[in-house]
Amino acid sequence: MKKLTVVLLIAALAITAVFAQAGGESASTGSKATKIGFVVINDESDQGYTWNFTNGMNAAIEKLKAEGYNVELMTKKNTTESAICKDNNIELAEEGCAIIFNNSYGFEPYMLEAAKEYPNVKFVGMTNCGSQVDDNPNTYNAFAAIYEARYVAGIAAGMKLQQEINEGKIKPEEAVMGYVGAFSFAEVISGMSGFFLGARSVCPSVTMKVYFVGTWGDATLEEAAANALIDAGCKLISQHSDTTSPALAAQKAGVFHVGYNTDMTKVAPNASLLSSRIDWTRYFYTFIKNYIDGKENPSDWTGTYKEGDVKVTDLNTAIAAPGTQEAMDKAIKAFHDGTLKVFDLSTFTIGGAQGTNENMYDSFAAVQGNATYDGYFHESETQSAPYFVGNIDGIEWLNAAY
Repeated sequence: MKKLTVVLLIAALAITAVFAQAGGESASTGSKATKIGFVVINDESDQGYTWNFTNGMNAAIEKLKAEGYNVELMTKKNTTESAICKDNNIELAEEGCAIIFNNSYGFEPYMLEAAKEYPNVKFVGMTNCGSQVDDNPNTYNAFAAIYEARYVAGIAAGMKLQQEINEGKIKPEEAVMGYVGAFSFAEVISGMSGFFLGARSVCPSVTMKVYFVGTWGDATLEEAAANALIDAGCKLISQHSDTTSPALAAQKAGVFHVGYNTDMTKVAPNASLLSSRIDWTRYFYTFIKNYIDGKENPSDWTGTYKEGDVKVTDLNTAIAAPGTQEAMDKAIKAFHDGTLKVFDLSTFTIGGAQGTNENMYDSFAAVQGNATYDGYFHESETQSAPYFVGNIDGIEWLNAAY
């Protein structure tokens, strides 16, 4: 009987070891930590893009630990969009990370190379789309409908410009916004178009000029672009770039500003109205928890306003136009109800005519199909990464595409 008991105990221990190795261990076992890798393009000092991602990850890890999950975070900071990215992913895999998140669009090709070499590790690319359609079952994509939050932020911008018009400070044709864009591809075009449409919903005469800098986070280039837009007559600056320099340039020039990723009213209190941002907490928490609990995660995930994944920071009421919060709240409620569509075809034209699937759908999107029906363009429904690239009338590009 003793021999049988020993044999059964050994067998039970072996089964437990195999189960834990496969990532299915219970949160309450107190066993070896599940290591999470994080490859980021900058570091927290950018006070923008990576800062926002880091906050989301830290909040998710804290919540998991509070629930008894044994997790350990390992981060590779200031990663360039080059072979260094592959090296950093491999190093994290070699160090025992079960999941590795990558936070930049340009990381995906290198991440996918590493994923082929480590089939037992989960690799997640944020803002990407290739992982959704590749033949690697261990790769994933995630992004959020940030164009919804940009639309709401655009309302704040439009309300301010309309106030300037109503008070006789500017003429209707002088209601010009400037936009510092990183690159001229779908993620940026979709977001800046949503911002413009939100502004025009409350300020009909508004137009927008865009300057592309060809990089995600270069404070010097972003400042120069913001100044070029201000010199071109822009009364308000917004951005899809990673640093706070456009906000600082706007404050120095005495124009208004709308930011991205983080509350920039702290660095530009007299200029910045608010910012739009993605809250990554829910995605990180859910993905990691599902993995530890032995549950599958979707290969492609899209966060929404309704689920709390996109949002705007607190409105700077010291400089915002009266009624701005109410106008934003109305739009937010409509997003929750599903009654507001950012790319409603009745609200914009392309080349003087209604937009078509052919001139709005990014030809490089991983998943193709008809996204233009029921009176609007269905952004981020076939893949999480944006694919709207329509050149909306009223938006002017000041420099060549990147």
